[in-house]
Amino acid sequence: MVSEFRNEPFLDFTGDAAAREAQKQALESFTPVDAPLVIGGIRTTTKASITSFNPCRPQSVVGKAAKASKAQAEKAMRIAYDAFPGWNRTSPAKRADILLRAAEILRRRRHELNATMILEVGKSWPEADADTAEAIDFCEFYAREMLRYAEEQPLTPVKGERNRLTYQGLGVGVVISPWNFPCAILTGMTTAALVTGNSVVLKPSSLAPAIGYKVVEALEEAGVPKGVLNFLPCSGGDVGDLLVEHPFTRFISFTGSRDVGLRINERAAHVPLGQRWIKRTVIEMGGKDAIVVDEDADLEAAATGIVASAFGFQGQKCSACSRAILVEKVHDQVLDLVVQKTKALKIGDVSDPDLQVGAVVDEKQRDKILAYIEQGKKEGRLVAGGRKLAGAGHFIEPTIFADVAPEARIAREEIFGPVLAVLKATDCEDALRLANDSEYGLTGSFYGKANLARARAEFYVGNLYLNRKSTGALVGGHPFGGFDMSGTNAKAGGRDYLRLFLEAKVVSERV
Repeated sequence: MVSEFRNEPFLDFTGDAAAREAQKQALESFTPVDAPLVIGGIRTTTKASITSFNPCRPQSVVGKAAKASKAQAEKAMRIAYDAFPGWNRTSPAKRADILLRAAEILRRRRHELNATMILEVGKSWPEADADTAEAIDFCEFYAREMLRYAEEQPLTPVKGERNRLTYQGLGVGVVISPWNFPCAILTGMTTAALVTGNSVVLKPSSLAPAIGYKVVEALEEAGVPKGVLNFLPCSGGDVGDLLVEHPFTRFISFTGSRDVGLRINERAAHVPLGQRWIKRTVIEMGGKDAIVVDEDADLEAAATGIVASAFGFQGQKCSACSRAILVEKVHDQVLDLVVQKTKALKIGDVSDPDLQVGAVVDEKQRDKILAYIEQGKKEGRLVAGGRKLAGAGHFIEPTIFADVAPEARIAREEIFGPVLAVLKATDCEDALRLANDSEYGLTGSFYGKANLARARAEFYVGNLYLNRKSTGALVGGHPFGGFDMSGTNAKAGGRDYLRLFLEAKVVSERV
C-alpha cells in the first residue's frame, strides 16, 4: 500500500548547518557535465555540441552536451515508436514503482542537482532546492495518480452487461522542456508521459542540458527500459519542426515562450503522410501576472509578496509578478515599502548562500531585459534599479517603474526578468479590470479583506492566490496552468493532468 502523498519538505540552509555544509560541499566538488545523446539506451557523442555556462561567471563551462542531427532525431523517433507497445503493456503498478524509485534517487542526489542548477541557470540555494523538491513531488504524485487511474472506474450499471472503462497510453511523446525550472518541469512532463505508458523523446533546453541529463540518469537507474526514454539535446530551430511534425509523434508536451508554443500548436495540426491520429498538444506558455493590493490589505505582507514574486529567480518565472496594481488610497505606502524591500536585496554570484538575486540566464536574455528597461524609462518613472551591474556576469538590478499606463509595453508584454511595472487603480473594481486587461491568464494575487469574494469570482487567472505571493505552486495543492495565451490550462501537478496522456477504452460484454 502506497502512503498518502505529501509534499517534499524544503531544506533550511539558514537553520540547518548540516544541509548548508552538504550544499557547500556539492558546489565545491562539482565538475562540468558531459551529456551524450541517449537513444535506445546507447550513449552517443557528436562533433557538434551544446555548451551551457554559469550566468554569474559566463566563462565558466557547466555542461557540454552532444548535439543531435536530424538523422539522429529520426532514429530516436523510430526507437521510441518501437518501444511503445511493450512499455504500454507494462502494468501501471510497475510503472508507478519506477517513479517512486526515481524519487528516492533524486532525494539521494539532491545537493548535486541543486548545485547543477545554481551553476547552470543561476538559481539561489532556496530556489534550486525548491526546484528539486518539486521534481521529487512530481514523481511521487504521478505514481499515485497512475495507480488511481488503474483502478476500476465507476460506470452506470447496464442490465445484462458487464462494462469496464480502462486507460492506456497514447504513443510517442515529444517533451520540450524550459530552462527556468530545468529539473522540476522537465521531470514533471517526462514522468507524466512515462507513467501513463508512453515512450518519450526528450529535448531539454539548450541552456540547461546538464541538469536534464542528470534527471535522465536517475530515471534510467530507477528502471525505465532502453528506448522508452530518449535524451535528445538539439537545436530547436534545426530539429524542432521534425519532432513536432513527425508522423510517429502522438503528442507534444511543451513549456516555454508564447511564440514557440503557438508555432508548435499550429505545426502539430498538420497531418503528414502516414499519421493515423490527431496529435495532442499540452502547452504552457507565459504570463503577465498581476498582484492587486486593495485598500484594506496588510500592506507589509503585500509588499513582501510583491518583491518575492517579482524578483525571485530574477523574475524568470512564468508566474512572476510583473504588474503591481495598487488601489489609490494605499498606492504611495505600498510603493515605498516595495522599493525599500527591493533595495535591500543582495545581488551577486548565487553560489554564495547569502545572496538572493543572481544573474539572468544568458546574454540574449540580458539584452532583451535591458531593452525593456530603456522602454520603461519612456513609459514610467524609474524608482529602483534600472542598471546592468559591472563585471562579466549577466547581473541586472531589480527594477521598478511607477506611474505606468495600462497600455504601456512594459505593462502588457512578458519581459521575463527583474522588471516590475506599478499601476494605480481608483478602487477594487478598477484594479480587477486592470488585472484582467491582458492576453495572458496564468497567476495572480489579491491582497485585501472585504473584497476577497469578488476577487475570487472576477480575477481571471488559472492560479489565483489570496493574501499570498503569486509564485510557489505546490504539486497536489496548487494544480498549475493558465488561461488564454498562457496555455492549455493543463493543470500540472493536479488530478486531471495524467488524463491528457491517456486514451480511454470501454469494453462491454453481454452476460
